Amino acid sequence: MNKKPICFFDSGIGGATILKEVVKQLPNENYVYYADSKNNPYGNKTKEELFNIISSVVDNLLKYDPKLIICACNTATEVVLNDIRKKYPNLTFVGTEPAIKVIHDKYQNKKTLVLTTKGTGESKRFKALFNNYKTPDCTLIEAPFLAGLIENNKDPYPYLKDLLKNYKDIDIVVLGCTHFPLAKEAIKKVLGDVMFIDGSIGITDRIKNILKDNLNYNGGNINIISTKGNVSEAILKIIN
Repeated sequence: MNKKPICFFDSGIGGATILKEVVKQLPNENYVYYADSKNNPYGNKTKEELFNIISSVVDNLLKYDPKLIICACNTATEVVLNDIRKKYPNLTFVGTEPAIKVIHDKYQNKKTLVLTTKGTGESKRFKALFNNYKTPDCTLIEAPFLAGLIENNKDPYPYLKDLLKNYKDIDIVVLGCTHFPLAKEAIKKVLGDVMFIDGSIGITDRIKNILKDNLNYNGGNINIISTKGNVSEAILKIIN
């Protein structure tokens, strides 16, 4: 039995949408969630800025002796996680990617929108992923201000109404940022009763597979750290 915590980090509260699914599947693990709200949004940072920010986050998480670190941010995964892995070769990381392959494998004939941040949408790694798995009727849309609106508890509907006004009869929306599931109701107000797909289930399966011989059966603590303000209540609300 390994009581070391599973550590998560994101540019604020968004990664809690993944933490929720992981806690549901692995309720006896100990968790540390690092909400880097001070640097929100990650999606508008340069690669150098993001590498320095994530390095600082990982340095802070080292004090908790993590058995696994979850990069609960699509942008950070796409832009700098490979370099972070090289900097910290003795740590195990799990990244987050927009679930384009799910559309390719299961919903080839559906009309799909893929919503991403600017950083994710313009990264080389994501472009390769999108080009490899995009379906015939799949459109990529960058939403550079959505994560910030969500993080700051602003109504995203006016922004989304303008951003998505030219898209009709959409079947599926791929949520390519961990903040974006928190805007589902606003998206539905614009596009109707669409299906949503994000990466939380796939990431949870990956974590369970990595830790299958290294689980904890006597934990269940969640330690929330924030770099700006107190977001513990908001994160616990998402998880519960």
